[in-house]
Amino acid sequence: MAADSDPESEVFEITDFTTASEWERFVSRVEEVLNEWKLIGLSAGSVNPEKGEYTSGTWGEKCLDINFADFKFYITHHFLKQECEKDNGKDKLEEDSFPLAMQDLLCMNNDFPPRAHCLVRWYGIREFVVITPGTNCEAIISESKCNLLHSSVSIALANSGCQVPMFVQIQQKWRRVYAGECQGPGVRTDFEMVHLRKVPSQYNHLSGLLDIFKAKIGCNLSPLPPINIAIRFTYILQDWQQHAWPQQPPDFDTLLGGEVGGVEFGKLPFGACEEPIRELHLATTWPHLAEGIVVDNDVYSDLDPLQAPHWSVRVRTADNPQCLLGDFLTEFFKLCGRKESTEEVLGRGMPEEEGKENSDISSALSKLTEPAAAVPISKLSVSNIVHSARKHIRRHRHTDESPLKTDVLNSVLLYLFPDAAVEKSSESSRNRTAPTNPSGIAEQEKTPDYNLYQQLKSAPSDSLTYRLALCVCLVNYTHGGLRALAHLWQEFVLELRYRWENNYLVYGLAAGPPDLRCCLLHQKLQMLNCCIERKRARDEARKVLEGNRGRERKVSGGGPSDRPTAGSTREVSPGKSWDSWSDSEDEFFECLSDQGEGEAPHAEGDKEGSKVKAEGRLHPQGNMTLLNSTEPLYIPVTQEPAPMTEDLLEEQSEVLAKLGTSAEGTHLRARMQSACLLSDMESFKAANPGCALDDFVRWMMIPGNMWVEAWESARVTPARRQRRLFDDTKEAEKVLHYLAVQKPADVTQNLLPCILHAAILKLKEEESVEDIPSVKKSIQQAISQASKLLHTLSHDYKKLEDFINQLMALETAITQARSLKAKFATCEGGTAEDTEELEKFVSSLLEDPEVVVLGAGQGPAGSIIHRLFINSQRAALLSPMEDEFGLEKKPGGGSNKVPDFPPPAGREILLRTCVPRPAPYSKALPQRLFCVLMKEEFRLAGAFSSDTTFF
Repeated sequence: MAADSDPESEVFEITDFTTASEWERFVSRVEEVLNEWKLIGLSAGSVNPEKGEYTSGTWGEKCLDINFADFKFYITHHFLKQECEKDNGKDKLEEDSFPLAMQDLLCMNNDFPPRAHCLVRWYGIREFVVITPGTNCEAIISESKCNLLHSSVSIALANSGCQVPMFVQIQQKWRRVYAGECQGPGVRTDFEMVHLRKVPSQYNHLSGLLDIFKAKIGCNLSPLPPINIAIRFTYILQDWQQHAWPQQPPDFDTLLGGEVGGVEFGKLPFGACEEPIRELHLATTWPHLAEGIVVDNDVYSDLDPLQAPHWSVRVRTADNPQCLLGDFLTEFFKLCGRKESTEEVLGRGMPEEEGKENSDISSALSKLTEPAAAVPISKLSVSNIVHSARKHIRRHRHTDESPLKTDVLNSVLLYLFPDAAVEKSSESSRNRTAPTNPSGIAEQEKTPDYNLYQQLKSAPSDSLTYRLALCVCLVNYTHGGLRALAHLWQEFVLELRYRWENNYLVYGLAAGPPDLRCCLLHQKLQMLNCCIERKRARDEARKVLEGNRGRERKVSGGGPSDRPTAGSTREVSPGKSWDSWSDSEDEFFECLSDQGEGEAPHAEGDKEGSKVKAEGRLHPQGNMTLLNSTEPLYIPVTQEPAPMTEDLLEEQSEVLAKLGTSAEGTHLRARMQSACLLSDMESFKAANPGCALDDFVRWMMIPGNMWVEAWESARVTPARRQRRLFDDTKEAEKVLHYLAVQKPADVTQNLLPCILHAAILKLKEEESVEDIPSVKKSIQQAISQASKLLHTLSHDYKKLEDFINQLMALETAITQARSLKAKFATCEGGTAEDTEELEKFVSSLLEDPEVVVLGAGQGPAGSIIHRLFINSQRAALLSPMEDEFGLEKKPGGGSNKVPDFPPPAGREILLRTCVPRPAPYSKALPQRLFCVLMKEEFRLAGAFSSDTTFF
């Protein structure tokens, strides 16, 4: 008690154990991450992964940021996803079993995986954690920092009980040097690494590497447990000169030499302009060797690649090889971003030139009035001056404003308008040779590729729009670029106007109204054809009726419905001359307020219907009669509704939507939408004098409240005397104006769906020859993607650019397959089985990261590879004269023989054994050393296990 009351006993020192150092916080954070990822405790998984699973399986990855003071690190968990984990419970019951990573060190099922993390290749492990410096952090180079990180990993593993190996990346990142550790119950594996620039001469062979391995494991047992050896040598073939690249070069003489035929313009080019396969890597493997069976030292080696029991091949493709189709698409797509108008492209400087021309003529006129002329007055006449000025203008335009050569232009126009080959003077011949559909459509419609345009909102592959897109693409790439394109477009529009003015149908367009499933430009061309058809029908009817005046003749409208158009009738009004049917806006009689002599108001017509002469009859409707009389009910000749393109429909929808929902707006909208109904009523009244609304209803059978009002306002007017529902003159001029003001960029944007359509068809055609399953699947995916991109009114050009890059990648893949097939063609005397094996081998080369060569060097593919290396060696080491006379004639016998294979570009040697460490009485644990010997790299990646209980 006395001691307790001592004042000194109340003074004591307080130690704050909660204040942790940065290093302790880092270790604690690593442990937290391991707990979060559930990597503590016994590792789970099947005992041995299946053969090839590291390559064919799926690898997962998790990543987090951690900090050591102000130094940033990434901690990443790599693992092979196991499809079946039913045996995990059994594994967890065996508490004394080694960690899975230690078992993987000895597994031989996945040696030398072609595609895996470098640590997987070097150590054969299926799961591990890596700590790497952050993106902007310096490398861990100093030995003290490396040791600090290594000790942090060791403590975190021990505290958490994690059996997954953990690595830290040290040295510069490009060196890929790692140090790591794996801990289990009473065992530990240390992962160590050596990386040098040059291979030491004493370790440049198997014998020296075995010495290193034996010294490192330090086993005193006698005899030493057997060491399993796996060896892989890699040979690189870069010289393909002995085998020509199979791509046929384009016939530039035909394309550029002035002999451009129509057949050339209907095709897109395809194929690579350079060798798409850069290298072939041959890996010769000896998978299971024992020490003493093979000799490899500084004097002699048994490792002949031809005797290797296992061959595998991979190819290295060229980076972005130049391909013809890709170039055409890229150059065409670039035009979509241009801003110049056609006049700016073709007529730069035109205001100045016009000023000069005007000044020439005005000066000529002024000279005529001058009293003192320097030249005779006869040469100063107005006609001479104007003639010389025009000559100068023509000469100037010929040199500066004709970017597209005349012969090329004529060939393009002949390809686009093949009916123009017929003499224009013969109208009947021209009409017979101007079909709206080229021959063969019925057969093409049966193929699925023909209807592809509906998915892509393009145009049929035999249409004028599709052929125009091909021509524009070729002219842009080959015959002058932007200026040539603008020139071609001007000539194209002029040809369309000529056809409109002379009633010639536009070749290569399906009959009928515009197809809204096609691109807008195709709809515009179809609209122009509709106008020409209406105009031609009127002109034909006029010619017939001029010789048969006073007679009514009826003809079928030629359409699928029983509502013939006014353009198809061949009747004429007695009171009006056909001369009034001009190509103006008033070709039809405008019956707004004035009445013709033969027309009475509707009220009078109802009362004295029997006195009104019937007009515009087609034929009686069965046995039906009018309700108010015994007269038969006649089907009238009516006007067809006006065809509309997509943009006109959108414009009409906007106008109707702007009318609002008020009563007045609703009424006005209904009146606007009932124009066709009113026209039909007027035609019906003209064909059936004395009829009633009920008669019209019986014919049309269309319910609606607007009918009574429309019927009351309908006049007695046959279709040919009504205001036209479809003003073909006005609509044709609108189409021609729309085409004339298109900028080159607008033209390419409108034709882009057709070009992409053509590119996809070309890819499908070329792929069908090579039969590449992955490319076929990618093409179908591309069609689906293009359908989404092209069906929108406003295109996303960034996404379209990415899509074009995808098409270019498909072209590259096809050319790669074609190149490989040419190089691995069946040798003479090959059997059908060899041919089939080679075809499978070539198709696998582009699908898989590495392909096994059946039969190694003795199989059909191996023989071809051997020959490729022999030819490459001879080309590299022999002069042409030596190669011509042959090797057997060279003096000195075999001493000067050229080897079949070059020195290996890389040698990989894997040594494995299971020995007790560190003492002879310790547990026998797996030991592994992976060696990489290259021209400028020497790497040793060792995993050495030791017993931490009996040591």
